[in-house]
Amino acid sequence: MKKILSSVLIFAAAILAEATTPKLKEFPAGDSRITYITRTLVENNTVSFDWTGSRVRISFEGNYLAVKLNDSGKDWFNLWLDNPAGPFADQVLTAKGDTTLVLCDPAALKARYGKRIPKQHTVILQKRTEASQGRVTVQSILTDGELLQAEPVKERVIEFVGDSFTCGYGAENSKPEDPFRPEDENQNFTHAAILGRYFDADILVMAHSGQGVNRNYNDGGRGYTQVDRYLRTFDSSAPDDTLAAKWNPKHFPVKPAITVIYLGENDFSRGRQPAERLFVEDYIRLLKEIKAFYGDEHPILCAAPRIEVFEYVHAAVDKAGLHNVSYTGIFRNSFLRNETGSAGHPAYPAQLKIAHNFIPYVSSLTGWTLQDKAIR
Repeated sequence: MKKILSSVLIFAAAILAEATTPKLKEFPAGDSRITYITRTLVENNTVSFDWTGSRVRISFEGNYLAVKLNDSGKDWFNLWLDNPAGPFADQVLTAKGDTTLVLCDPAALKARYGKRIPKQHTVILQKRTEASQGRVTVQSILTDGELLQAEPVKERVIEFVGDSFTCGYGAENSKPEDPFRPEDENQNFTHAAILGRYFDADILVMAHSGQGVNRNYNDGGRGYTQVDRYLRTFDSSAPDDTLAAKWNPKHFPVKPAITVIYLGENDFSRGRQPAERLFVEDYIRLLKEIKAFYGDEHPILCAAPRIEVFEYVHAAVDKAGLHNVSYTGIFRNSFLRNETGSAGHPAYPAQLKIAHNFIPYVSSLTGWTLQDKAIR
């Protein structure tokens, strides 16, 4: 009698588990209904990326959504569920190797909506951390419903080329004396993300901490600067990797309306600086790389982070003789010491001030009208 009762209970438990566990459909990461806003490499229906600020937009009908991926390291992501991508978000952390990130489940929907749960949902996933923390390969999408067409890349796109200021290094910290921690890095708190929100534009971010035009921070990675990285599909490509994929802008559906360069802080790091001639030569090389991607008429805004760099940038723009290239200076006295985060890098309050400086230039160079709305 006990054996029969035990069997009945096991059978009932199996039926209950089958009834409560959603039956999932699996879709390849390369499904055309998913929108990627970054440089990607698509291979065998997997999608790989590593640049900071990379975004994935997914729309679906159902109550459950998860992403199967592989990470070469551990990356922090921002997550928005049924909300526009504002400055604040939930955070999720990947594990090294294969990971399944659950982005939406019935419990989360019930907590948010109660009994009136809508059928359709949108998820936005954004890489907070830069390529030094990991390269991500999205393998597939799991849902108990159906994938829908996500919002495509917006008509307005701004490209940014920068260093730690543009990565959001330490942007979530409020103590300048603290060392760097990956969880304090948040590209969504940077002037780049703020400008994207203000102009209702998607952003492409080619940025890496410690990188310069001619000289990296403390001469790290000698001979391989942001000028070289800009040409690559992956930020994490090694300098001697002759097989590293070169980025082809035709792989991205919308041409940026403008490129903003904010480099030079690391060239002057540790009390040293490159010869002006060498800096100018490399800066012109970067300008020509951008023009080769997007055409002679493509506007470029060159911003210098300190007065010494401004003189070099000024000389580079004048000597290049290229059309539609402008320059300005946005220096550290734009923000206060108590508005900085890890290692004295601009935190969100400082990044807001930097963004205020950029807005009129971007408006004038693109023709986008200034908006009467909060900058956040």
